[in-house]
Amino acid sequence: MPSHLVPGQRVRHPERPEWGEGQVQSVVGDRVTVNFEHAGKVLVNTAVVPLEPLDATQPW
Repeated sequence: MPSHLVPGQRVRHPERPEWGEGQVQSVVGDRVTVNFEHAGKVLVNTAVVPLEPLDATQPW
């Protein structure tokens, strides 16, 4: 199932809360590149780990 995330969207990795909030950089199918506050850029396969979208009104 393709991801419904879009570049610029803020997300959280449910299994790695220590990474902090992340901003989606790119989406190619189920492969989503996210720039996390405390982990840097990470490629996430959302077919394996569904990222949690954050409310757009929350501060970065």
